Amino acid sequence: MQKETKIFDPRDPATGSGGAELLDPSVANRDGRWWMVLAGQAHGYGPPQLYSASLPAGEPLSATGWTIARIDTVDVAQLLPASRPGAWDGDGGRHCPSYVKGWDPHRNEWVERIYYAGAREQISGPYTIGYAEWDGAQWAVADEPVFHGTEEWEHGSVYEPNVIYSDGKWRMWYVAGANRDNYLAQGYAESADGCVWDAHTQFAPEAMKMFDFCVRPRGDGFVAVYSRVWVAKDQAPPETGLWTCRADAPSGVLADWGESVQIMTGEDRGWHSGAFKPSLAMDDADPSRAFVFFSGMYRTNEESPFPFVFTTGCVEGPIPV
Repeated sequence: MQKETKIFDPRDPATGSGGAELLDPSVANRDGRWWMVLAGQAHGYGPPQLYSASLPAGEPLSATGWTIARIDTVDVAQLLPASRPGAWDGDGGRHCPSYVKGWDPHRNEWVERIYYAGAREQISGPYTIGYAEWDGAQWAVADEPVFHGTEEWEHGSVYEPNVIYSDGKWRMWYVAGANRDNYLAQGYAESADGCVWDAHTQFAPEAMKMFDFCVRPRGDGFVAVYSRVWVAKDQAPPETGLWTCRADAPSGVLADWGESVQIMTGEDRGWHSGAFKPSLAMDDADPSRAFVFFSGMYRTNEESPFPFVFTTGCVEGPIPV
């Protein structure tokens, strides 16, 4: 995992962002076309919304060549109708999407969903998790969230969902807590229909600062890529960055995933440091080669309450587990 590529940067005209801040990629192949859903802000302010980008139809998976869906030559196109003030994903917007295709046992059909975290009042949360579902023509937003923090260790906020459908179950790994409190625990839950979820269990301890856990099938097992972040003000430890591991089944027990291998450190690369929100994708033509799309950020020299810029990139290479 060595080659890194910058995909979107609102301050780099060469990336085609056009000033839009796009991050939190979730990558999938839909109907023969590689596609990603992202969260962000079109003009650098307001509640974050969801957007999309894609490669040309039939083109192989790549870190380059992504085109943002736009209304016109200037404005990026929102994937969903704008958030409504007072709604569960209202003034705080929509964050950290996760695309998944799974079985709806009530309708006896396959459905496509984008799970994401929403905040009713402010961008910093607290968050709940809901989804938008593809109706054949557009993404329809659920009226209410389907997943809330219910356990004491969740500290009343759940976000960063990573959802898959496997072996007859919807499975979600997610973050509980809040960056501002320097408390980030990783949770896990299962569901028969993706709407009503079973017991919330703690997947990784708060001390790990595991921010995402993205799982994909590979061969006769499963591979995961996850990020470890550092939100305290002191220097980040060497374990900050991206990691990968493998398991025979998509287990909700961390110990079942064996020994992890670090694939990226938190070193400052100029356009990103401390990568987070990885999305693992593999091309059928070469399943041994992985593309890990991720978010990053860099500091500006401006006087601002938030002097940072969010970016999206990709690291690619053989899977080391």
